[in-house]
Amino acid sequence: MFKNRTDAGRQLADFLDDHDIDADLVVAIPRGGLPVGRVIADRLRVPLDIVSARKIGAPQNPELAVGAVAADGTVWLNEFLIAELAVDDPYLEEQIEVQRRSVSEGIERYRGDRSPLEYEGKTVLVVDDGVATGATTTACIRQIKNAGAERVILAVPVGPPHSIEQLRTEADEVICVETPPYFSAVGQFYESFDQVSDEQARGYLNSSVRDG
Repeated sequence: MFKNRTDAGRQLADFLDDHDIDADLVVAIPRGGLPVGRVIADRLRVPLDIVSARKIGAPQNPELAVGAVAADGTVWLNEFLIAELAVDDPYLEEQIEVQRRSVSEGIERYRGDRSPLEYEGKTVLVVDDGVATGATTTACIRQIKNAGAERVILAVPVGPPHSIEQLRTEADEVICVETPPYFSAVGQFYESFDQVSDEQARGYLNSSVRDG
């Protein structure tokens, strides 16, 4: 569906135009969301910032998210999975703090000396290169709401229908270009889905690109 993340950003920007979506600022989820977010921010002529979260993995299966935590400590927990797997409170408390610190350190690497943008009273457009389970996206949306945003809109190129529907209960509006019924990973919908390096992430955050 998409050649690369920049192409996905252009298609998503066109989709936002079609839906008359406007925002005061764009926040991208690093690292993969930054190439997409850069295109969107340039098209809307608004500032670009970052918001990030890390998943909390199950004790015996770290790839299985039982929750997620954002840099400010905002947490989303999958209570059903936690009960089913009998995950105890001490494990969750430890992992919440470990992952929160990891998120904060990552944001510092990308942002450098730049101050975070203010969300109070703003319409904030949250952008990523796609959604899978929606765990970390949920934590990011909640952090922005907790920071006083008046309206939070999620915009992604692709995501499975069930995750997109769930995220509609978190964000004020969700815009998604494609919701394929057969979904295994975000990368399957990109011709090129190379990892974005820290250096590239900082570049996208700190300088605009031409949206031709």
